[in-house]
Amino acid sequence: MKSKLDVAFVNADSSAAAYQGLADKFAAIEPPTWSLLLANSMRTIGYSVAIVDATAERLTHDQTVQRLIELDPRLVVFVVYGQNPNSGTINMVGNTECAALMKAAAPNLKICFVGSHTSALPIEVLSIPSVDMILLNEGVYALRNLLASNLEDDLRKIKGIGHKRDGKPVLNIPEIVVPNDKMDSDMPGYAWDLLPMKEKPLDLYRAHFWHTEYKQHNRTPFAALYTSLGCRFKCDFCMINIVNRVDNDPNVASSHSPNMRFWSPEFMLTEFEKLANLGVQHIRISDEMFFLNQRYFEPLLEGLVNRGLDLKMWSYTRIDTVREKYLDLFKKAGINWLALGIEAGNREVRREVSKGTFQMDDISSVVKLVQQHDIGVAANYIFGFPDDNFETMQQTLDLALELNTEMANLYPCQALPGSPLHIKAKAEKWQLPDTYQGYGFLSYEATPMSTKHVSAAEVVRFRDNAWQTYHENPTFLNLIETKFGNEAKQGIQELTKIKLKRRILGD
Repeated sequence: MKSKLDVAFVNADSSAAAYQGLADKFAAIEPPTWSLLLANSMRTIGYSVAIVDATAERLTHDQTVQRLIELDPRLVVFVVYGQNPNSGTINMVGNTECAALMKAAAPNLKICFVGSHTSALPIEVLSIPSVDMILLNEGVYALRNLLASNLEDDLRKIKGIGHKRDGKPVLNIPEIVVPNDKMDSDMPGYAWDLLPMKEKPLDLYRAHFWHTEYKQHNRTPFAALYTSLGCRFKCDFCMINIVNRVDNDPNVASSHSPNMRFWSPEFMLTEFEKLANLGVQHIRISDEMFFLNQRYFEPLLEGLVNRGLDLKMWSYTRIDTVREKYLDLFKKAGINWLALGIEAGNREVRREVSKGTFQMDDISSVVKLVQQHDIGVAANYIFGFPDDNFETMQQTLDLALELNTEMANLYPCQALPGSPLHIKAKAEKWQLPDTYQGYGFLSYEATPMSTKHVSAAEVVRFRDNAWQTYHENPTFLNLIETKFGNEAKQGIQELTKIKLKRRILGD
């Protein structure tokens, strides 16, 4: 007799809510990184696992529920993160909707949530009627503890989970996160073989449009992976480190656990080789700070060069962590893009959100330095920081136009759950979104914070107009055509025809 499946990891679809008209053709579709990590961690110690990626398979919630009923696992874990870790909150939309349908259709199936939003607001998530339990922080050891039980008795004794007692949410003592010296053994890579596929591995996943030089035809297959977890910085607007939390105090923010953990370079080289052997060239290195610790990135990149894997990758960095002597190595290893967090054009606005006090000359020289090594720059800007006004937001746009990088992300500032800004907003009683969609940068219901000088609606309007201005700028389009060809330019012109609708603007 076939033994019962222990756990099914679910990624329910929230793409339409998150990306509106961009979802069908232009938004990336990333493998569910944390589902892959958790699945592989659990099966290496003997548990049977499955992954249901509704986003990749374009499953409706009803179809997702039916798939889960057929699998009939002991435990269903909704793993709620996002392409950008900051998008974990808006991805609660599809996952909570799907969980509610599943609980109605199969009330005996146990439903568990884990992810960045759950780590930020565990009591709120546990209060959802369809949610039976949650995993605190990243959940690796908590899930091991939970699966070792019968999921019924003595839940109060299981470290690292939240559950319901007499119908009320209760948080148990947190578990630790996987320590640095056990990363290779306790989070031993990715369960790539469990992902759905059409004809070949990872062909249902789609790279970011700019990653493939704004050309649609080679965006698949695609993969994303981490070589490290966490970030040592404490930016007010960021919630990356909230999955590191080991304290249930409601006032804990991501800045309270700014630790980084690394897989060994030798271990990560095997993961890159697996992807290359599966025919994947385009890879996102999802680390929040890849270009930081040369003890890890240098041997990894040298190993990639020595293996000649012919990868096309991108990774994150900061203005103040870029070092010229490594840029040739980055390029040789296949990193063709660096995503730079610039955020604001005004130095004082940057300083207030802990992003750094580097000067305009520093930003310009680093961007030029990266480009001189034939590495594209994906610059990130945010409008609507607490001290922003129309003049400072214009300074940010002017800086973006002046730098004229090959790609630019322009976001409205959100007090994302888990960030220090969210804790401050609650303490100061600033107005926050009342829906998950409200936290989405590109969603219809996007509701960023008002600044001290500008309303939330004005921030959204400024951001959307700034995005159009940048991407319709002839100087930018000439750069793209010169570097990547006419097809790339036409792709951007097609993209700019899709106008986001915003409730806050009366659409």
